[in-house]
Amino acid sequence: MSKRKKEAKDEPTVFDKARNELFSQIRHCGVLQATADQRDTWFKDTMEYLGKRYPAVSQEELTQLDALGRRYCEPVTPYGGETASVSEGTS
Repeated sequence: MSKRKKEAKDEPTVFDKARNELFSQIRHCGVLQATADQRDTWFKDTMEYLGKRYPAVSQEELTQLDALGRRYCEPVTPYGGETASVSEGTS
């Protein structure tokens, strides 16, 4: 019987840590309920903060984080809303 080797979990990258912190801040700070102007200001300030906190994250990666965070803040689009109403009317 052979011994099972423990799989070593990969250590998260600096980008992963910055992304996780960004999502955590979004959930806890109330930016989801902010106006578009407030949200823009918040993201500008937060990207500056993350750039200082994680200096190994490149400017390109910060741009990616900004895009990911903004997409995360967008309202959910209902899936199949139009299709469901059309199919409900047919027998």
